[in-house]
Amino acid sequence: MATLVLTNANLIDGEHPAVGGRALVVDGERIAAIHDGPPPDLPEGAEVVDLGGRTVMPGMATCHFHSTYDELGSVPLPYGSEQPPATMALVSHANLMKALTCGYTMVVGAGAGQDVEPGVKLAIERGLVPGPRFVPSGRELSTTAHSNDTVPWWWDMPTSGAVRLCDGPDEFRLGVREQVKRGAEVIKLFVTGGHGTTSPKARIEMTHEELAAAIDAAHGKGVLIRGHLANKTAIMWALELGIDIIDHCDEMDDEVITACVETDTFVVPSIYFPKVFAPFFPDNEAELAHMYEVIPKAEAAGVRMLLGDDYGAINFPHGSYGGELHTYVEDVGLDPLTVLRWATVNGAAVLGRSADLGTLEAGKLADLLVVDGDPSADIGVLADAPPVAVLKGGEVVAGALPR
Repeated sequence: MATLVLTNANLIDGEHPAVGGRALVVDGERIAAIHDGPPPDLPEGAEVVDLGGRTVMPGMATCHFHSTYDELGSVPLPYGSEQPPATMALVSHANLMKALTCGYTMVVGAGAGQDVEPGVKLAIERGLVPGPRFVPSGRELSTTAHSNDTVPWWWDMPTSGAVRLCDGPDEFRLGVREQVKRGAEVIKLFVTGGHGTTSPKARIEMTHEELAAAIDAAHGKGVLIRGHLANKTAIMWALELGIDIIDHCDEMDDEVITACVETDTFVVPSIYFPKVFAPFFPDNEAELAHMYEVIPKAEAAGVRMLLGDDYGAINFPHGSYGGELHTYVEDVGLDPLTVLRWATVNGAAVLGRSADLGTLEAGKLADLLVVDGDPSADIGVLADAPPVAVLKGGEVVAGALPR
C-alpha cells in the first residue's frame, strides 16, 4: 500500500477543537505523521490528496447496536427470531455496512438474534466481506415472564431466537458461558423494564444474586457485559457489582453520576428512540426532560458516555443515526465536539483500544473520516450526509477521496 498524504486538512484529533492547514501522512494501516502545513518531504510514489479544507477526524463508534433488528421488505424483523440464521447474518452485515458508510468504524453489539454476529465478525476479519471493527453480541439474557419472553408456552420451546431465558444464578452463569462459547464478546442482560419495553420501568426482572452471577461469569471469561437498566435501584446494583456498560440509565441522578465516575462505568443514554416514539409511551416526555437536564451534569462530572440506540425498530431504521447526533446537540445542549468525543475517544475506550483508535496521532491506526465541513462547529455536516470518505486501516472502505 502506497503512502497516502492528506494535505490542506481541517483536523479534529478527537480531543481538541479543529485546526486548519494540517497534513496527515498514512503509511500502510497507520498514521505516520501529522504536520502543521505541507510535509517537509514525501516518500517516492506517495499519493497526495489535497482535501481543500475539508475536515479529517477519527472514525466513530456506535455502542448500542442491534444488527439483526430490521425490516425485510414488508416483513417486520424486530428480533429476527423466526428467520433462518443465514438470512439474519446477511441482515446483520447489511446494517453494519450502513453504520460504516455513515462513519462508524467501530460497532459494539447490544443483542442480536440467532447468534449470528460472531460469524459476521469472523467473515469481516477474514476479508470475505468489508465491515467495521466489531464487538459482537449474542442473544439477550432474561428471566421467565420478562416482557421479551414472548413465545407462547404451548409452542413447547424455551424462547425466541433473540432471547435466552435464565432463572437463578446458576442458569445465568451457564447462559453467559454458552454465549461466550458461541462467540459473543459482549453479554446483554435485560435487568429492568421501561425504556420502550412493554413492562414498567419500576419492574426489576433479575434478582441481585442473578445479576451478580452474570457479571462475575462474564468477567471470568474476559468479555464485556451490559444491561438494559432504567430504574435507580437496579442501576446502583449493577454499578456495585461492576457492570461494564449501562444502557439507558433513565433514572440517573447525582448519586448515580458519582457512582458511574467512581467505577469508570460507560453509559449509553440512547435517548433518540424514546424521543421518536414519545407519542406511544405516556411517560416518555417527562423522562426525556429529565435526561435532557441530567446528561450535561453527567458529562461535566466525567461520566464516560457513548453513542448508540435501538435502530432497526419499525419507523426507526438503521442508517438514521444522524438524528441521534442532532438530539444531543440541539435538545440536550451539548457542544458538537463533546458528542464527537463520545463517538471517538470514549468509543475506542470501551473497545479497549485507546492505544490504537479514537484519536489522530502518529502510530495509531488510520481509521479516518473525511467530512465536507466542520462537524465540531456544525453537527449537521456529519449528521445529515455521509462522510466524503471513510478509511479503515488506511484503506478507503466507503465513499471516495476527493480528486
